[in-house]
Amino acid sequence: MDCQRTKEELTNLISGEIRLSEPMAGHTTWRIGGPADILVLPKDKHEVLALIGYARDQEIPYTVIGNGSNLLVRDRGIRGLVIKIGPQMAKVQVEGENIQAGAGALLPKLARLFLKHNLAGMEFAAGIPATLGGAVVMNAGAHGAQISNLVTRITVVDPQGGLQEIPREDLGFAYRKSNLQGSGMVVVEVALKASRDDPEAIRERMMANLYYRQNTQPLGRPNAGSVFRNPDGTAAGKIIEEVGAKGLKFGGAMVSEKHANFIVNTGGASARDVLTLMERVQQIVQERYDVLLEPEVHVLGEG
Repeated sequence: MDCQRTKEELTNLISGEIRLSEPMAGHTTWRIGGPADILVLPKDKHEVLALIGYARDQEIPYTVIGNGSNLLVRDRGIRGLVIKIGPQMAKVQVEGENIQAGAGALLPKLARLFLKHNLAGMEFAAGIPATLGGAVVMNAGAHGAQISNLVTRITVVDPQGGLQEIPREDLGFAYRKSNLQGSGMVVVEVALKASRDDPEAIRERMMANLYYRQNTQPLGRPNAGSVFRNPDGTAAGKIIEEVGAKGLKFGGAMVSEKHANFIVNTGGASARDVLTLMERVQQIVQERYDVLLEPEVHVLGEG
């Protein structure tokens, strides 16, 4: 792919920002990742539609990301286009108990907006640094709640380059899963249904969740949240701690001493460091408990 020529063609196609050889470390909460050939920040769903149509016609691979809060990008980066659904696609409209939001809206900002309108349901997300679109794809949740509790329908760009509306019942929501995963569909808008509550009660729940997060998670160092899914009947962090893996290190990556299901970047960690450490944790847990921990983070790019 001729990146300069592609950039020139994209400039005629969209008004959003286009960056060449963009380090992905600036677009993941782990602060890790090699360069994207071309990073594009579309301004609306129509630009997403145009970008995917262009990539399909030119046979250029494309990858879609949100805030990078659940993402590990390998050290050689990502080939082709990286389409970032971010703040430029974060418009939110509130009408009574119904909310229409762009997929780039950040969950903490949505939680605060819910509170402003005396709406309950987003308290769980007050400290999760993810976009709404990414949260829907992985059915993000915390504190016994999940985003699927609020979703009524979504709008996606499909791999064929069309816009579709999909109702909640067709999304196949389960624990940290939806049937959007691996589908090639790109979430661009989300409709949510909330319920009214006393604003002080909403605020108290939000503050309690934030307090818990601050006291149990290593927020002072770059991380990607929970690294492994919880196995049936137990918590991944619990069994990682039980096998003595807290504080285990490889290169610049370390299993958090505060929460064993977090791997933190202690400074200059590479994706290889993180992947090697993940494999070591999986090996130790499997040898002790005969349980293979399944990664919750998504790994993209070339090693």
